[in-house]
This record gives sequence, C-alpha cells and structure tokens, in this order.
Amino acid sequence: MATQFFSKRNLQFLLYEVFDAESLTQYEYFQDHARETFDMVLDSAEQIAEKLLKPLLTEMDRKEPQLVDGKIRIHEGMFPILKKFGEDGWINAGFSYDEGGQQIPAIILNSAAFIFQAANYSASVFPFLTSGAANLIRSFGSEALKNTYTPNMYAGVWQGTMALTEPDAGSSLSDISTTAEPTDQEAECRPSVYKIKGQKIYISAGDHDGCENVIHLMLAKIKGGPAGAKGISLFVVPQKRVEELSVMGNEETSQLINNDVITAGVYHKMGYKGAPIAHLMVGSNDNTLGYLVGEPHKGLTYMFQMMNEARIGVGMNATAIGTAAYYASLEYAKERPQGRIISDKDVTKPQVQIIRHADVKRMLLFQKAVVEGSLSLLVQCSMYADLAHVTEGEERENYHLLLDLLTPIAKSYPSEMCCLTTSAAVQILGGAGYTTDFPVEQFYREARIHPIHEGTTAIHGLDLLGRKIIIKNGKSLQLLVTEILKTIEKANQFEKLKPFAQKLQHYLGKTDSITRHLLGLASKDLEIFLSDATLYLELFGIMTIAWQWLVQSIKAEEALQAGTSGDEENFYQGKIFTLRYFYEYELVKIDALMKRLLSEDNVTVEMKAEWF
Repeated sequence: MATQFFSKRNLQFLLYEVFDAESLTQYEYFQDHARETFDMVLDSAEQIAEKLLKPLLTEMDRKEPQLVDGKIRIHEGMFPILKKFGEDGWINAGFSYDEGGQQIPAIILNSAAFIFQAANYSASVFPFLTSGAANLIRSFGSEALKNTYTPNMYAGVWQGTMALTEPDAGSSLSDISTTAEPTDQEAECRPSVYKIKGQKIYISAGDHDGCENVIHLMLAKIKGGPAGAKGISLFVVPQKRVEELSVMGNEETSQLINNDVITAGVYHKMGYKGAPIAHLMVGSNDNTLGYLVGEPHKGLTYMFQMMNEARIGVGMNATAIGTAAYYASLEYAKERPQGRIISDKDVTKPQVQIIRHADVKRMLLFQKAVVEGSLSLLVQCSMYADLAHVTEGEERENYHLLLDLLTPIAKSYPSEMCCLTTSAAVQILGGAGYTTDFPVEQFYREARIHPIHEGTTAIHGLDLLGRKIIIKNGKSLQLLVTEILKTIEKANQFEKLKPFAQKLQHYLGKTDSITRHLLGLASKDLEIFLSDATLYLELFGIMTIAWQWLVQSIKAEEALQAGTSGDEENFYQGKIFTLRYFYEYELVKIDALMKRLLSEDNVTVEMKAEWF
C-alpha cells in the first residue's frame, strides 16, 4: 500500500498562493473564519482519511456489499465512519449558522472532500450524498419537510440519495415512468402527499445497514401532468416514513414505519465496490407515500441544483483517484530498480531506479499534469461558487455564468483523463500493476465510473456546445476569455513564461475560430452541428487546463524569482516543468481536434445502423 495519497503542499499552494481562499473572509458570511480555521478543517479531514478511510481501501473493495434478507449489508468499518461524519458536522458544514451549519466556504469543503476521496472513494460518498439531498430539502422543501428530515440527515443517522435513473430512462429523464398520484392526506407535518409507484436503478447508497433510514429525493410524474420533462416533479420518498403517535405534554412522539420501498437487488460493480448501488421497487403494495418538494412539475429544475453540485463533485472524485494512483506509481518508480541509462551499456554497474528512464518520467508527468491541472480548475470553480454566494448584482451573475460554463469541463476532463492516468500508473508498475497486490489496479477500475456518473461525457459535450456557450448571447464565454487573457497578460511579464503565454493565446484564438465555425452550422443542420460535441468538449477542456497551468506557473515563477531552496525550490520547479510538459504534449492535441471539427466528412451522421 502506497503511503502518500495526496499532496498537502500542493493543496496549500492552490488554496493560499494561487486562489487566495483567505480573501473570502472579507465578506460578512465568511468573516468568522481565517487561515487557522481553514487549516483546522483540512487537518481534521486528513486525520479522518488517514485513520479511518485509507485503512479500509482494499478491504472494502474485496468485501463488497451484499443483499441479505432484503437489506444491503455494507462493510462494518463504515459504521464508525458514518458516525464520525455526522458527529463532526461534515454533512451540513457549508450551510448557514441558522441551519446548524458552520458557513465553511466551498473551496475548503471541496478540498477536504478531495482528501477523503483520495484516501477511499467508496467510503467518502455516503455523507456527501446525504449533504446534497438535504440541501435540496432545505432549498425547496416546506418547513415541515425540513423539520422532519434534515436534522437526522445532518446527524448522519439517515442517509440521503438522488433517485433519478430507471430501467428504460437512464440519461433521458423526460422518459421516466415513476408515477405520483395525489392523496387526501394533507396535514401540517405532511403537505402534498402522493402515492408513488415505479422503480429506480443504480441508486448510490440506496439502501444499507449503516443507517436507520434512507431519504430518497425522487423524480416522478404526477398523473395528468404535462408530458416529458415539463411534467417531472420532485418528492421526498423515505424508506421508512415518520408517523405521529400522540402528543404527550408538549412533546410529539413518532415512529418509523415501512414505506413500501423494497430493495430488489444490489449491483456488483467493476470498481467503487464499497458503496452499494441499489435497485429499488417503489409502491409494489400500493403503499409508498412521497412528499412534494416545492411546486409540481418543477422537479427537474430543482434536481439540477444537486446535479450541478454533484458534477463538480464527480470531477473531484476522478481527480482524487487519479492523484492517489499518481502517488502510488511515483513511490514505486522511486524504489524499483530496473535496467540502466540507455547511454550506459556497462552491465556490471547496478541497475537504476525506473524513475530515471525518460519514458517513465513521461508517464509520471502525464499524471501530474492531468491531476494537478484538474485540481486547480476544481478549486477555481469552488472559489467562483463561494463568490457567487457572497457577491451581488452583476458580479454575482458573472460568477454564476463562469461556474455554469466550466461545470461540464470540470466534470468531464478529469473523468475522461483519469481513466488514462490510472492506466499509466498501472503501466509504470508493469506486471505488478496488474495484480491485486498493489493498489493501482483498483484505482484503474474505480476511475472508470466517472465518465458515466452525473451525465455521460456526450451529454456534457451537448450541454457545452449546444447551450452553455450561447447563454446570454455568449456572455459566459466572453467572461472566461477575459479571465484567460488576464492570465496571459500577467504571464507575459515573466521572460520564462512568455512563450507559454503566446502559445495559449494562439490556441485561444483557434478555439474561438472553431466555436464560430460550429455555431455557423447550427442553423443549417442541428445534427451535424452537435455530432462531434464530445470532441469540442475535449478541445475546450485541454485549453482550459492549459490556462490553469499558466495560472499556477505565474505563482511558481514569482516564488522562484524571490528565492527558494530545498524542497520548496523542487516544488516550484516541478510546476514549471509540468507546464512545459502540458504545452508540449497535451495542448498540441487541439490541432488534430480542430482538423476533425472543420472537416466536412460527416461519417458518424451518415453511417447507418444496418452497416455495422
């Protein structure tokens, strides 16, 4: 087992040198915090990761959840972890003081989540699923729903989920068939009660024995409502519903009773095995009650709040797993002797560690470039989310637009690329990497879910090209271009960074040209316009990560010019050399992508199903 799974120094660099998380404390909402409280949160996360999560990484993979007598049994080591997350307030730490939260900035909480995910991805998902579900209730639910469900969710006693997917409606949510029928059970504690019927699949933490109750935020269609996505509503559907018993003195008593939500199966996955994924049957005995969240037929709008938060989370998950794999392969490369430098043919000399071979360094640089570039983008997005929360007017709108534009990239680039970086980690270990004796094969398997989670890469390509870049007449895109140009201007002040600033400006111009070309196709043939949206997303992702490497390198070059030595000099030199690698090996891939996107050969559109 590799000893290092993330870099505390790199996280501090991003938080305090690059993005200045401390500047958030000037705003009233965050004014009670300081660098000391931020570090305390991150140190606490590291301790939990080291002591509770990481020791179970391999064991949770080997002892995956099982369905026993209608209940999913998870690894017993999760019980104290779930208790710890609840007792320490992690689930609602970002919420306001009035709601029992700590008003911790997203940039800090997401960084803490990164630490948990790098230590043990499966173990990390339970509390943050609950946080997302609780956030929907607190944002759109009635006071009765908030009072009934969120306290136990915050405490980690009840699990929260997002229940969207159905057997015949995966990404196409407009085709869901789960129904909701109004009842006459209107009461103060149970407003807008409906009978729910249908089934949901692939529900993360949809059932397990580490909690007393599971609270599903479930999409369903009210009978008689509009067709398609316009008819989707959002419901709280508890596994066990709360029933009032009596009033004793001034205290109400209640009990949990079965709500006819049956666990029909648990899926056995390629990776990410420690967290259960359930198949749920709802209303089989016509006795499932669901409680409407917000207004009817606005469920998809509400759910997108959780989905967008989760999409940033998925990008962070992928980055965390890629980071853990990087450090495992780096440690191995430093210790494993094999072969000699190519120019030295003297076989009597001892073998050298494989990290001295150029191709191994290439694979390590590839991993470092992707995971540290992705983490930088995700921390940037978290900062935008915080600023959107505390600013007002046009400034707030601009941060929202930037975050909205970058979300499909922040989700998809690390998701796709960390499938490749974890593969490179396996390659560095050679035959050892292909065995369960080393952790990288597990990381390789676990990385693969992220291009699927929370919308496939293709969906995010369609979202970026077909919607995000044209919102408000392209304002979000112009805002991002302005941010990148600011970085280029600043980099041009450093002689060493000028060539990279010029190269990024060149590719920024190319990206603008290809965007204009593709938008010109939109009015002529919509299918052709969007047929290669995934490739456009890839191109945009490369350009965006190149921007992040220039952002980081400005701070690294400033530090080097100020004078550093030892480990600090090594750290900053590593940043500069990784910038060089990314611009030499990755940024140039835009040329090939542009050639394809400009081509008039529409082979994927014209190909017929019968010809396969």
